[in-house]
Amino acid sequence: MKIKKVYEVMIPLSEYATVNENDTLKTAIKTLFLFQEAKSNLKYQHRAVLVYDENGEITGKVSSLDVLRALEPKYSQFGHSPRLTKIGLSRFGLSNEFLNSLVNNYNLWDESYEVLVKKAADLKVKSIMHSPDEGEYVNEDTTVAEAIHQLIIGHHQSLLVLKNDKVIGILRLTDLFNLICDLMIK
Repeated sequence: MKIKKVYEVMIPLSEYATVNENDTLKTAIKTLFLFQEAKSNLKYQHRAVLVYDENGEITGKVSSLDVLRALEPKYSQFGHSPRLTKIGLSRFGLSNEFLNSLVNNYNLWDESYEVLVKKAADLKVKSIMHSPDEGEYVNEDTTVAEAIHQLIIGHHQSLLVLKNDKVIGILRLTDLFNLICDLMIK
């Protein structure tokens, strides 16, 4: 069996929803929904929007979690450690009761749901997007096996694909999952 390369599985940038970093979150969500509607034939719909700067370079991504996090600015007081949250807070003795006490002590969602949603809709994408770190990029010529290692060890949902240090696409966990499952059942 021929070992596939990342470029054979990735989604090219031209086939992915993108917005400018100065667009609002509302615009990003509308863009995502329009893109999903236009690409309704896809087995796995896109759940994120890639963000570009004034030079047209991809600088970040807005995921479902980023949208929910945008509802409450005070979430930033807790920091953002994807690796820590993937481990699970219960391993550190943090119960649901403790989490509920954080909500109360920090006055999270102290405004109505509707007000929080309206405020979040007007936020600039650059203020809530996730800016990838070094481990969230992969070269187009990397093998799928290496990319899988990178996704698993880094706890990533996707990797931005580079060609000559420029983002040319995105490699999603769901596409690799589909590839592996297809191989298993053949």
